[in-house]
Amino acid sequence: MAGVPDGPPNELDAFDALTAIAAGRLSAEALAAACLARIAERDSVVRAFEHVDRDRALAEARARDRASHRGPLHGLPFGVKDIIDTHDMPTSYGSAIHAGHQPSADAACVALAREAGAVLLGKTVTTEFALRHPGATANPRNPAHTPGGSSSGSAAAVADFMVPVAFGTQTGGSIIRPASYCGVFGYKPSYNTINPAGVKPLAGTFDTLGVFARSVDDCALVVGVLAGEARAVARVEPLRPARVGLWRTPAWRDVEGSTVRALESAAERLAHNRILVEELVLPEEFESFLDAQSDVLRFEAARVFAFERTRRADLLSTSSRAELANGIAIPRTRYVEAQALIERCRALFGTTIAAFDFLLSPSAPGEAPAGLGDTGEAMFNRWQSGLRVPCLNLPGFTGAQGLPVGIQLTGAFDDDHSLLRFAKWTAANVTASDCRTC
Repeated sequence: MAGVPDGPPNELDAFDALTAIAAGRLSAEALAAACLARIAERDSVVRAFEHVDRDRALAEARARDRASHRGPLHGLPFGVKDIIDTHDMPTSYGSAIHAGHQPSADAACVALAREAGAVLLGKTVTTEFALRHPGATANPRNPAHTPGGSSSGSAAAVADFMVPVAFGTQTGGSIIRPASYCGVFGYKPSYNTINPAGVKPLAGTFDTLGVFARSVDDCALVVGVLAGEARAVARVEPLRPARVGLWRTPAWRDVEGSTVRALESAAERLAHNRILVEELVLPEEFESFLDAQSDVLRFEAARVFAFERTRRADLLSTSSRAELANGIAIPRTRYVEAQALIERCRALFGTTIAAFDFLLSPSAPGEAPAGLGDTGEAMFNRWQSGLRVPCLNLPGFTGAQGLPVGIQLTGAFDDDHSLLRFAKWTAANVTASDCRTC
């Protein structure tokens, strides 16, 4: 087709792809076909997808090309983490217990994306029930390393140019950490920004839908459309920050050199741009925060998976059985106390972050660990999940092994638009992030 953008269509970011489709330089079918060709070429190595329906996706794309009405995501291919229900593709929640399970309806986020014109290509691999037991996905930057979890397949699919965007969820660190390991943008919005109906819960107090993409604009677009945000159809206007909090967190003692260099380099570049960067230390009430977050997560998960735990334990992984057993042993009094501490910390955090435009912290301890038996630690992400605040991984740094290292930006609850504006400026001026090369 004359005038098709340079390079393979599957390597376009969402905004560029949508612009090309709207201008008639690219068809939805051609874009979907390019993505499906990439999946066919690479997924035997990366194993990002649990299920792909090529014929259905191409038929859906052709229907978009014939349609007179064009929504804000018209013709955009996307992938969906396999704890998110789809009426026309199986949803197994990463577990043999539910192999072949076919929901009768799409989750709200899937239905809304399709209503906006997006084209679903397939279901991406998740860890078992979004807990710690890994799926088969490998890191596309180096298949001998983990992609992170639990949204393993979604991060890998975007990083390997299989889809421009993919849906994930985060309860602890399941968006930010794999985004860092795979070298893509990962955005966890404020809690309940996207309606969670039709998503298998893990711990409802923290579970949050988010996205993987190749730019801040793409993150803002997709989440904004799903959330009913009118300004989502426009690119984000970058905003230069004035004051940034450098938040090493108490887990700093476990950080690796690659993350130290990335974070300190980002802080130095901010300071070079005459932005005030100040060390942030949270009040002592936060000393027990991660223990409380863990108690709430395990208490709720043990009850969410009561059936699997009591009737299908033989098909659960050893790690999931142990985690759920730990959760059922937590007394309700401890759960209530943990919730109360978290609530107090949320109020304190709101006061603390008000002095800064955003907080800068690690996305992960370091580069993706070698091996596929463990998805890495979420020690730098559980704060944002527990506090319910928006956060975003910016790629752009590389560690000693040549693998991606990201930095995490955190904003105030329900002020996502400001965080996205600051993130766009930071991506251009601090990390120089370009996911075609990072």
